Amino acid sequence: MVSPGGSAPAPSDDPDIAAAGAPGQLTGHAATRVTLPGAEGELAGLDTGGAGPTALLVPGFTGSKEDFAPLLDPLAGAGLRAVAVDQRGQHESAGPEDETRYSVDELATDLVAVGQALRAQGSGPLHLLGHSFGGLVARAAVLAEPGLFDTLTLLDSGPAEITGSSTELIAHLAPLLDVGGTDLLASTLGELWATDPVRAVTPAETTAFRLEVVRRSSAAGLRGMSQALVTEPDRVAELAATGVPVLVAHGVADDAWTPAAQADMAARLGARHAVIARARHSPAVENPDSTVDVLLSFWTGTPAPAQHDEQTVGAQS
Repeated sequence: MVSPGGSAPAPSDDPDIAAAGAPGQLTGHAATRVTLPGAEGELAGLDTGGAGPTALLVPGFTGSKEDFAPLLDPLAGAGLRAVAVDQRGQHESAGPEDETRYSVDELATDLVAVGQALRAQGSGPLHLLGHSFGGLVARAAVLAEPGLFDTLTLLDSGPAEITGSSTELIAHLAPLLDVGGTDLLASTLGELWATDPVRAVTPAETTAFRLEVVRRSSAAGLRGMSQALVTEPDRVAELAATGVPVLVAHGVADDAWTPAAQADMAARLGARHAVIARARHSPAVENPDSTVDVLLSFWTGTPAPAQHDEQTVGAQS
């Protein structure tokens, strides 16, 4: 099952995760819990506040706004307003019980609505970041309203549908939901995660929180998003045609879309490309310090370590 921290047990060449054993999604922060206007209803969010440059952070499949918890205070400290949201049907955001309402384009209408609200409140640039499946949704939002967002960051996301072993895992989602709903899905994920050496050192309370996110998510939303994840077409040329500046960033050992596929996507986009060391599919929790460096370099021009066109950030010296 594709999830924010990786889709499969760690391979033998898995990197030393920088923040292994850290609280991850339960990292403390000063952001305020808020609700934001989506196209079909309110979305739950975390907002660091401020009226300057704003970063809208969108989680992936089975994820939540808390996937960005380690980034919130550092981004605020750098002068950005950071706003992380639960997509419709995720965690604390309600959603319809119609799985067709969770297509990529449907979900993108929520980001456009939130982006318009944030644009009205702020005076600086509006940066959009989508992680994993959230990257596909963020891309669709930019395609729908290219003038709304100043930049787009695709974090561990791909050019089209997810492939490989992840599709086999996603195929089991509907049967699990049919038999036992989100409770059975969460318990199955817990068993899968227990086989992962990296997750073995994750604090128990963080693992429990992430499983509770799955339990509280909409079954219709999980079905709809999973279908969208395995049917998304390649829209790279469309995105390139918008002229919106793009950053493609991913963990050095991403196990969802391959690093090679993401590098190729960056080349086709003429986009900036950053490889984050000591991370797999969720650099925001696996190597937050280097992730912040990469984002600030793109959003504010602050130099990142070892900066060049294709950079690896956070490597051990």
